[in-house]
Amino acid sequence: MRPLAVIGNVNVDLIMGPVAPWPQSGTEIIVEHDELRVGGAAGNAALAWQALGVDFDIASNIGADQFGLWLRGAFAGYADKWPTCREGTTISVGITHPDGERTFFTTLGHLPRFSLADAFCVLDGDRLAGGYLLLCGSFLTPLIAREYDALFDWADRHDISVALDTGWPPEGWTVANKAITRHWLSRCRIALFNEIETTTLAGIGDPVEAAREIRSAMIEGATVVVKRGPQGAQAVGSDGKLFSTSAPAVDVVDTIGAGDVFNAAFLAGLAQGKTLAASLADGSQVASRAISTLPRSYGEVPDAAARRA
Repeated sequence: MRPLAVIGNVNVDLIMGPVAPWPQSGTEIIVEHDELRVGGAAGNAALAWQALGVDFDIASNIGADQFGLWLRGAFAGYADKWPTCREGTTISVGITHPDGERTFFTTLGHLPRFSLADAFCVLDGDRLAGGYLLLCGSFLTPLIAREYDALFDWADRHDISVALDTGWPPEGWTVANKAITRHWLSRCRIALFNEIETTTLAGIGDPVEAAREIRSAMIEGATVVVKRGPQGAQAVGSDGKLFSTSAPAVDVVDTIGAGDVFNAAFLAGLAQGKTLAASLADGSQVASRAISTLPRSYGEVPDAAARRA
């Protein structure tokens, strides 16, 4: 099995809900569910790998408070080398709604302090050579994002395939955000975006044509994946061929982190040597189970217990 790693945002999520309609100011309502858990795009992906029995590395940082210690403990030995910054830990309060969607309130916290030097405290290029690196939370970690070119150079030297999922920019897809994302994608071998991100970034309404347009600006042999929620996922592969997979019909409980879980299962499939089509199916299967279970469960991916030495 090829090595796997993720670089990006790990924070604390406090999930509460469901709420409908939105309460008036000055009132208090009682909700059915609350859960304090690891969050952030990198954190969600790593939790999925952990649950699936897949070995990985994760590079992030933590804040100088009890929540920071809690995050480190959640990943045991995987987080031993995470640097601690002086700021408090980033916290997201997620309010869920009856349709499975959610609203987030997030503090800046420790994430803007995460740097490339912090990542290199954890990652070993020789250990990860020939593997896959998930790069996520780009717009929430601006310090390391400014150093992405150096990161891409490092990945190229070690033949590491970078898979990019920037997430939605807090200020939206401005001209500047589109330009910098296209620059990052020009150095990546895999793009992992949801449908609205894909069509917005490309400026094309059809998700497949939008994926083809994004791929045209990437390196030769790149793959663009479009995550389409209940409609499954599609990918334009390294030879330009289109692949599609459906998603199992499930009763949605909580969609938070669904795309991150998809990323984890999809890349785990590729790392095991599976085809693009089979890896897409793994991503949709595991993500669908995650969003339909409480407490969250990820099921199993065939051969997911394979570990690297």
